[in-house]
Amino acid sequence: MLITEVERSPTAIASAMSPLGAIAVAVRGGEVIGIRFGHASQRACIESLHVTGSSESMRDEAGDDAGDSELASEVLERLVEYAEGHATDFRQVPVAVGHLSAFQRRVVRACRAIPAGEQRSYGEIAALAGSPGAARAVGHVMASNRVPLVVPCHRVVAAGGRLGGFSAPQGLAMKRRLLAMEQAAAAM
Repeated sequence: MLITEVERSPTAIASAMSPLGAIAVAVRGGEVIGIRFGHASQRACIESLHVTGSSESMRDEAGDDAGDSELASEVLERLVEYAEGHATDFRQVPVAVGHLSAFQRRVVRACRAIPAGEQRSYGEIAALAGSPGAARAVGHVMASNRVPLVVPCHRVVAAGGRLGGFSAPQGLAMKRRLLAMEQAAAAM
């Protein structure tokens, strides 16, 4: 494992370089509250955690520093394995959903159930979340996903298999890369 930084503060942050670029994980209160990846440096990746998260969600509550640091390190190690092309299951990783509405939580749950190597449309996720016709709202939830890869928003595509959008660095090129990588791992 290539952990080069674990910051002890109300939010534990672990980062490493990987084949997908830098990866950073933020944990507070026993839940992953942020993941960023694809940046050229760990510093930029860590900074993007604070820029994209609200100050309330990233800094307010103190948690169990030792437990949070351990969880951040564990999740980071699994993310690096994933980036190296290994099939990795993130469904049991605890993620913060307290800031989400009931609909958004259902969308996250449906997204997390998509197996690696498979895709679902925004409309399919809306139906699974109990709100057929809410494909645009699903797109908004995916676009504001604070924990990509663990909540695999890259597996959600537009109607007809079009990729839709992706907010990670390198955008749709990264989304294509993740999907191809997962399909190759699933075929093994």
